[in-house]
Amino acid sequence: MGTTFALVGSWGLAKLPDFFMRLHGPSKSSTLGVGGTLIASMIYFTAQRGVPSLHELLITLLLLVSTPVSAHLVAKAGLHRGLHSTCAQPGEPTRDEPDGSA
Repeated sequence: MGTTFALVGSWGLAKLPDFFMRLHGPSKSSTLGVGGTLIASMIYFTAQRGVPSLHELLITLLLLVSTPVSAHLVAKAGLHRGLHSTCAQPGEPTRDEPDGSA
């Protein structure tokens, strides 16, 4: 299941048309994929050795804390650089429509 999420996140990074849309692939799906794989690894090695394997748990917690922060910073950098979404937001005119300003 974790590899499926990671694959979907990677596919989204490669195929989505916009910088801000591409940001969602790795920050959402790939995080769940890697987290799921690490939790499966933790369960496997705990069952194999009979001793709790905490390395994977610590990596998963670090991943779940650091990914939203880094995605937020990358999105703010994109806004600061003037990158715009190709999709019109609700209430905003599309690129083909005049916005009423001269």
